[in-house]
Amino acid sequence: MNMLESPHINDLQELLWEYRESLKCAENAYYNADSDDKKIISGMISDCKYVIDWLHTGRRPGNRRGIERRAGYEREIPVEPNRMQRFSNHTHVCPEARLSDDQRALLEFALEPLSRRERECYMLAHGEGFSHATVAEMLGISAGSVSEYIQRAQRKITPLVAEVIFVL
Repeated sequence: MNMLESPHINDLQELLWEYRESLKCAENAYYNADSDDKKIISGMISDCKYVIDWLHTGRRPGNRRGIERRAGYEREIPVEPNRMQRFSNHTHVCPEARLSDDQRALLEFALEPLSRRERECYMLAHGEGFSHATVAEMLGISAGSVSEYIQRAQRKITPLVAEVIFVL
């Protein structure tokens, strides 16, 4: 179905016509108004012109390119796939409930060398998907400290994960 066959095109044309009529009325009222009313009416005129331009072009006035013509990095926000699955899943089941016994043992093995604070920060940020600022607020420390704990944890975990992958 192309744009002209759309059942909503008549509604759009009618709305555009109504805004043009409102613009004509506002312009007529502007010429007959005193200086205080002219300020208010000029705002109405500019608003009507803005909406008419938007309805006519199909995109926000002032934009040279629509969102469909922008580069990928301008219209897409990269998100870690695991986080995306968390947001798309409406049931907030704890991820640990879906782990097998072997996976849980590997996870405990990887987290074993971490200090208590490193483990808390790492699990809240990577396991539960909280932001560093939220983790900092929860634990009563600064966001910089959270980042540092997570970096330390990552440095400790990376060799262990590489070792497990090599063995498998």
